[in-house]
Amino acid sequence: MRIGELARRTAVSERSLRYYEAQGLLAADRTPGGHRDYPEGAVDRVIRIQEFYAAGLHSSKIAELLPCVRDADGGPSAIATPRLVSDLSGERDRIDRKIEELRRSREVLDEVIATAAGQTPGEQRTARHPS
Repeated sequence: MRIGELARRTAVSERSLRYYEAQGLLAADRTPGGHRDYPEGAVDRVIRIQEFYAAGLHSSKIAELLPCVRDADGGPSAIATPRLVSDLSGERDRIDRKIEELRRSREVLDEVIATAAGQTPGEQRTARHPS
């Protein structure tokens, strides 16, 4: 399939698809006229790449990870390694730290909102985030 069709089917811009190719994350054959020709499996591959970017991974880590997962379902492939598991566990720990930082930031923001609204901080948080 051509790049435009892949972009439509994945809701990813053609520019991003070209970037993925330049980073070694996505491969395409070339037609005799020089146009990119992606296999059907490229749809799943692009979706997987998007999931990894959404998880906060950078392109070099994604390039290491992609050979270790199946595109169709994201399950592990036979070449997943203990080093990769360690690296990805580190990435997960980084994401967990970021989540905690965001929670603390939200708590401070809730207190500021409550104060600005003339409420005690507990009143605002209970109304917005019931326990």
